[in-house]
Parts: sequence; structure tokens; C-alpha cells
Amino acid sequence: DVGYGGRFHYAYASKANTAEEVVRTTLEAGAHHEMSSVVDVEIVQIMRRAGLLRPECMVFANGFKPAGSAYADSLLRLKRTHDNLIPIVESLDELPPLLHADERFDLGLRQKSYGFHPTLADMDASSTRFGMDTEQLWQAAAQIDAAPHLQLTVYHAMIGSQITDVDRFIAGLEPAIEQYARLRQQYPSLSIFNFGGGMPVAMTLDFAFDYDAFVHRLLQTFQRVCGQHNVPVPDVMGEFGRYTTSEHGAHFFKVITVKEAGYQYPWYIVDGSIMTSFPDSWALSEHFIVLPLNHLDKPFRRVRLGGVTCDSDDVYPPKPSHAPLYLPVETDELFLGFFSVGAYQEMLGGVRGSKHCVLPEAAELIVDRDTDGDYSFYRLPGQSTEDVLRNLGYV
Repeated sequence: DVGYGGRFHYAYASKANTAEEVVRTTLEAGAHHEMSSVVDVEIVQIMRRAGLLRPECMVFANGFKPAGSAYADSLLRLKRTHDNLIPIVESLDELPPLLHADERFDLGLRQKSYGFHPTLADMDASSTRFGMDTEQLWQAAAQIDAAPHLQLTVYHAMIGSQITDVDRFIAGLEPAIEQYARLRQQYPSLSIFNFGGGMPVAMTLDFAFDYDAFVHRLLQTFQRVCGQHNVPVPDVMGEFGRYTTSEHGAHFFKVITVKEAGYQYPWYIVDGSIMTSFPDSWALSEHFIVLPLNHLDKPFRRVRLGGVTCDSDDVYPPKPSHAPLYLPVETDELFLGFFSVGAYQEMLGGVRGSKHCVLPEAAELIVDRDTDGDYSFYRLPGQSTEDVLRNLGYV
């Protein structure tokens, strides 16, 4: 209702969760696809052969891909089978393979923008390893423009993750929008502004973010800045990983024992590891939504959770958080759920790999719902002791 003249493109940032059922579902829903490694290219090929990757689906290749790398070479091969491939150039040394390619490419350029920077000069002075500064960006644009088989179509600038302040989000993007408008004045083929991710999701029950206000403010900022530079507004694109998959996954534990702790809150010990199941908890002190699955009619008390590893960091709430956690006093057959864990946690912990304190990976239940609303269930067994020993070279 702001009268915006461009379109919106929704892309799934697959690094958040590259499980087959997740990637398949996003493609079936019509999302475009973002990837960042050579293995991702093979996943795209598998999806293409399965008929899930439609010809009109844009595939955005982020990540470092210098000349001669396996990733850069695999992108040239992928282009022959999926024409709608758009590499996003991170640095000038990624251009030579594309400049000498036999195929025609639409390309994107990534701005050195990660973090909050109120001006373009601040962006250029930042220490992020992602993207190019203004001088490099314009050099890359000129090289692309001089190549008859290349065309600049995407400008990419991402400022962070889980940004919950609308004003800060918009202010952080505005210098990049200014840069886009200046580029668009000289390179009319430029048509998509990709602001990456950063869209926040609920990690606690008191989460609040005004998505409507963010969208209105973002589009109005595009209209104002592009109007000042007399260029058309771009199509807007988001690469949503956490936003897409956070609620896709939950992890259930059983409380196996309780340890009273004197004047401190008691320990509820669960039948698995918190730190290996949710690496962000101990690495970043990230919080998740934790709820009891039964005994909801019983009294509650404030507690702490401990995993079964012999590691002092295998706890929740994470150190040094003082966030309260209340669970039922009744612990006989008490089951707990960790929610909003579908993004990154399984990928960071490693699927079917060896875990801290050689704990086997838990069983997994995959629930699918088809277009008719019917559900199907598929159970993946957890790791056995032999699986763990084989991973470590013992058998």
C-alpha cells in the first residue's frame, strides 16, 4: 500500500539447514535458492534432476570462489544445466573465470557492509571479510560492463543477523541503498537489491518485531533515495535462512534425574547434551524457547538444565545468562521441548558425526504435510555405539 514499483524475491539461504526435506520444501513452495559451497552445487544438481528446481528459479552463489577453486569451476558447469544462476562476486579475484567463461552470466556484487555503519565511508573502513569496498565495487562493475557476455543485475548488502530494532535495521541499510542508486545511474541492467538476511525470529516467548513497519519503512526508503537519484526503485530480495527454518525443528529431552543445589536452583539433568544439540547456546549464549511437554497441571519452580556430558558448559540457560527457567516440580517421566532450533544448530553440530563426550546422535522424526493437508512421518534412527566407534576409526 505504499505504491512500490518493484517486486519482492524470496530466496532460501540454505546454509541455515541443508537437509533434503528442508531444501525440497522451500523449492516446492516457490522460493529461490541461495548457496555458498561446492557441495551446495551438487545439491542443486540433485534437486534439478528430481524436477524440483524450476528453470525460472534463481540460484544465487554466495561464498568465496577464487579462480581455480573447486567451487568456481563447479559454477561454470552448473551454468550449462541451469541457466538462471547468478554468482555474487565477493572480491575482484573472483572475476577472471567469469570474464573468460563461454557462457553468458548475470552477476551480483557484494558490498562490504556487515555490521552497523551509518555512512559509506564507515562501510569501507570496516574489517569484515565479506564483500568489496566502494572502489573495488566500481572496478568490478566496470569490468563486468566491458564484457559482452556479462551483465550486472544484483547488488548485495547485508548488515547482520537477528536485528530486532526497525530503526537500526533501516539506518544500517540506507548507505547501501545510496550506493545502489549511484550504481544504477551508470549501469541500467542493475535491477535487484538483495539485503541478505537479518530478519529476526522468536527465540524467546517475549519476542516482538513489527514486520509490517519494517517493510513499509524499507520500501519508503528505497522510494526516497532512488527518487533523489532519478532511478527506478529495484526489485527487493531477501535471503532468509533462520527466518525460514527456525520453527522447522524442535528437540525433545527427558529429565532423568534431579540434583538439588542448596540455596541455588536445582539441576534437572536431561538424557542428552544441550551444548552439542544447540552449539549456539554455549558458543553465543543464544536462548531458545524451552517448554515442558507434560505435567502442565503441576506446580512449577525455577530450575537449571544440565546435559549428561562431563562438561561444565553443557547447561541451560547458557552462561552467563540469568534468564529464569521454570519447569514442573514433578519430574517423573517429565519431557521437555527446545523450540526454534531448526536453523543452524544441526548443521553446526554435524549430522551423523562424532559428538562431544562420544554421545550418540538422537533419533529424528521428519513430519511432512502435502498440499492436501495429509501428514506423513519418517523416522531416522539415532546413532548406535558402533556408528560412533566407526566414525572415530575404532571399527
